[in-house]
Amino acid sequence: MKWQDDMVHSMVSSLPTLPSLLERPSELPRKRLSVLQIAVVLIAGAAHAVSIAWPFPFGFAQGQPLWWLQLLALLVLAGQVDGCRSRSRAAWLGGLFATAMLCATFWWLFISMHDYGGLSTPLTVLAIVSLAAFLALYYAAACALFVLLAPVHMGQRALVFAALWLLAELARVKLLTGFPWGEGGYAHVDGWARPLAAWIGVHGLTFLAALVAAWLAMSLRATRPRWLPVLGVVVLSLAFARLPVSDARSIGAAALPLGPLPVTLLQGNIPQNEKFESGTGVAMALGWYGEQLRDTKTALVVTPETALPVLPQQLPEGYWQTLQSRFASGQQAALVGVPLGSYEEGYTNSAVGLKPGQSELYRYDKHHLVPFGEFIPSGFRWFTEMMHIPLGDFNRGAVGQASFDWQGQRLAPNICYEDLFGEELGARFTDAALAPTVFVNVSNIGWFGNTIAIDQHLQISRMRALEFGRPMIRATNTGPTVIINDHGQVTNALPRYTRGVLVGEVQGRGGITPYAWWVSRYGLWPLWGLGLGVAGLALVLRRR
Repeated sequence: MKWQDDMVHSMVSSLPTLPSLLERPSELPRKRLSVLQIAVVLIAGAAHAVSIAWPFPFGFAQGQPLWWLQLLALLVLAGQVDGCRSRSRAAWLGGLFATAMLCATFWWLFISMHDYGGLSTPLTVLAIVSLAAFLALYYAAACALFVLLAPVHMGQRALVFAALWLLAELARVKLLTGFPWGEGGYAHVDGWARPLAAWIGVHGLTFLAALVAAWLAMSLRATRPRWLPVLGVVVLSLAFARLPVSDARSIGAAALPLGPLPVTLLQGNIPQNEKFESGTGVAMALGWYGEQLRDTKTALVVTPETALPVLPQQLPEGYWQTLQSRFASGQQAALVGVPLGSYEEGYTNSAVGLKPGQSELYRYDKHHLVPFGEFIPSGFRWFTEMMHIPLGDFNRGAVGQASFDWQGQRLAPNICYEDLFGEELGARFTDAALAPTVFVNVSNIGWFGNTIAIDQHLQISRMRALEFGRPMIRATNTGPTVIINDHGQVTNALPRYTRGVLVGEVQGRGGITPYAWWVSRYGLWPLWGLGLGVAGLALVLRRR
């Protein structure tokens, strides 16, 4: 098969000189280009991953997004694919780039499967690489289609590349329940494009970044490189990166502050390998969280996901009743992470709201469940049985569940990586009068150790704050426990992997951003339409 011949040919080719990177592919021997292409796209893919949250303690602030590195990484891939005449070769380059990108993005799955799950090292590595390679097929297809559809005009080629890249990212959002962790748009939460998040969302930023990167790559690859416009784009990007996010980004009601809400966020730092052990972690959690809930002084206290790691009926006698009576009167309320349900009804990963004067408990049930962690995909039970992790099949909550009303604020809980799916959070913004004023994320990513996963999740939450013009408060087991304002800035934070209490104020916001307006009504269909429309138009022009 041709793709096999191409791959074998690439692996045995000799390495070309560095100046050849700037030459047109037609001027180079095909066999000398391929090995360097493979090496370059692998490095670029890894660079794309670390651009979401810089993992190294030198050179730059650790855990921070680097928008320019994301553009540079995608520029390299676009330049390499733009030089391909073979669809199979382009597919290999796109697939290798994406495999490296995804492995370097969620390598920390190794900790949950190996350290906590007891899966052997070879099987754990194979599982992670297999997942990355499978998801990389979306990007491989995008690059192959680019070679098929690419117009002659440079600007049109850049537009087609960006549209196909967007479609690959959207496929990762939706197919097989979705796992878009590490999407390129998150690198721009502090970048030049951040003011546009309230208009086009993270996927729109991904499209825009791909468009700019492809245009720059093709400008540099031209017979006469266009240095002046390239320099202009770089200068403008650096200038725009310093612009603040405007308060004038809402439609309808103005995005006025609704008054401060004093909050207490709890971070128990319960060791993950003991969290569900009755003699150690469970007793530790019940004791510490029970004490903090009893002694809190602010208007709202929030615990992490499954802070109480057993069902209410399994708690020590009187524990749950004491907790309910604690918030049955006065001026304080609580959101508590706890599993709910029974063997007959099924179980949910939930957050319970306790406040004075309520006739029944508020509850939020997690909708977007984690594959293999909270539900077992059909045909994969054999895989989960190889690990010693408390896994199970949970029931899903509905999309767009009601907010928790308290002291003039509408608090919208989301659990764990649900804040990764902005289109699902957006379902609550159809009616501006009922739209959330504050997002509340309760998480436990202690499964992944003290790794860059913590910082990656923080950038995801910050992007949601930018998109919807809403603050986000986060209570987690090991971090990041933070208060994020509606501009996506962290105003208060606890050190990670410490036990502590974060006391601060969150300023709720009203109004509807343009992104919240259209995503609440149409979901991601406008972006699908953009990507498919550009690709379809390119196909029609190609046939003509």
